[in-house]
Amino acid sequence: MERAEVLKRVIGILTEAQEIRKAVEDEGEGDEAFDAASEIEPRVVTQMLNEMLPHISVPADAAPQEVAHLLAAALGPALYTMVSGFTLAFTSLAVAHDEGRTDVSSAEVLQSLALQVEAGRFDEGA
Repeated sequence: MERAEVLKRVIGILTEAQEIRKAVEDEGEGDEAFDAASEIEPRVVTQMLNEMLPHISVPADAAPQEVAHLLAAALGPALYTMVSGFTLAFTSLAVAHDEGRTDVSSAEVLQSLALQVEAGRFDEGA
C-alpha cells in the first residue's frame, strides 16, 4: 500500500472510530456507552491491520532466522508508515487543540488533513 493510501486509511480509521464512539454515546450514557464503544473499536483496528499489513509467505522449511528476516523485511516498512500516519494525525489534532481552536472540530481537522494528503503535501520527498 502506498504511503498516501496508508495516511488516508489512518485518517479514515480515526474518523470511523470517532463516529462509532459518538453514535454509541448518543444511544447510552456513561460507562455503558464507553464499554460498548470499547467493544466496537477493536473490530475497526483489526480491519485496518488486515487492510494495511502485507501478506507474508514463509516457506515451510524456512529456518527461524530466515522467518525473522522475512517478517522484518515485510512488516518493517508497513509498520513505519502506519505509525507515521498516526503521528501525523495526532500532531494535527494536538496543534489545533493547543492553539485553542474552537472553530473547528476534530473531524474537520482530519478532513483537512485528508485533503492535504490527497493534494500530495505529504508525498515522499515533498
